[in-house]
Amino acid sequence: MAADELLAAEAATRGRPLVRFYNWSEPTLSLGGFQRLADARATSGVGGLALVRRPSGGGAILHGSDLTYAVAVPREHPWGASAQLLYDTFHAALVRLLRERGLAAAQHPGRESAAADQERLLCFDRRARGDVVIPAETADGHKILGSAQRRLRGAVVQHGSLLLRSPGPGLAAHHAGLDQLAAAAGTWEPRQLATAWLEAVAGSEESTGVVSGYVFESGSFLTARRDRLEAAAARFASPVWLGRR
Repeated sequence: MAADELLAAEAATRGRPLVRFYNWSEPTLSLGGFQRLADARATSGVGGLALVRRPSGGGAILHGSDLTYAVAVPREHPWGASAQLLYDTFHAALVRLLRERGLAAAQHPGRESAAADQERLLCFDRRARGDVVIPAETADGHKILGSAQRRLRGAVVQHGSLLLRSPGPGLAAHHAGLDQLAAAAGTWEPRQLATAWLEAVAGSEESTGVVSGYVFESGSFLTARRDRLEAAAARFASPVWLGRR
């Protein structure tokens, strides 16, 4: 979370979008910025999990079997002016990529009444306009990608989680990942998938005139800001931040 906050500051400084992909060293439940900690702790299966609170909104995500991304966009950037445009830029690109592999992915139109979704703790139990789903026996399908945003002082940060495999027994065992839903479409190695996804984003209609290409960095800007990163990490790890709601 601290690295993503610095990513947002760096995007504002450079005046262009920056994207970070990462995974998790242990199963961790990330709460949306506006969710109540008490609601999470009262949910069966949460006990014993590492907990962190994101600055972005949305529902809680059980990480560890997913590919997580953060994209930071300067507020004056075209993507920063429309929440839905930023969602669709990344979600529609993934849909195209999956369809190229023969998987019938689609973006969910959103539920008529989203109020009930707010009572569901987990992001993957909710459906918002633009979520990436794999059609199934139910109209809502299997959700494999959801994202949430937060507008910061100089940038918009969007977090997203792509479910690569089921989290397994426990809290989110009913969530199916790409390995189950698309076994015939080949392997889903995270680094290769991230590269192909960025290529799809850069080549999308939403990126026309906005993105001319991309480069991979090793996170050198984080290394150069080690003191700021450690200070931000301490704040995000504090009980005050976790229990702010």
